[in-house]
Amino acid sequence: MGEAREVMDRLTEAVTHPDLKALGELYAEDAVAVTPDEGEIHGRDDIVAYWRQMTEAVPDGTFETLHSYEAGDTAIDEGVFSGRNTGPIQLPTGETLPATQKEIRIRGVDIATVRDGRIVDYRLYFDEMEFLGQLGLLPDDEAS
Repeated sequence: MGEAREVMDRLTEAVTHPDLKALGELYAEDAVAVTPDEGEIHGRDDIVAYWRQMTEAVPDGTFETLHSYEAGDTAIDEGVFSGRNTGPIQLPTGETLPATQKEIRIRGVDIATVRDGRIVDYRLYFDEMEFLGQLGLLPDDEAS
């Protein structure tokens, strides 16, 4: 196992057993992350703030790895994130929604490029509409 794989595995652990300090240590100060819900996020502090919101919204989240790869300085995971929404949901507009108490199960892909033991480029892909639908936050005709 190379450095990228080891860092990605530590990232998964820090997200599924919420540890913001560990998350911060995994990203380079000038890291860039791209997510479906927040777009491009610049800098360690803003990336950790993103993960704080996610781990507060679904604090008991688990990740089931379906496929795991490493190519040079990049690790790729495909899997299923599951959990119950028991915390507030922060929307990109700045609004906060109360917890829905609904279970979610979302398939996604993470890609992390690592240099000198820290993530410098991170990409997260998941179907945001499916996520919102499972939370019951879409109009009935869009959720089906």
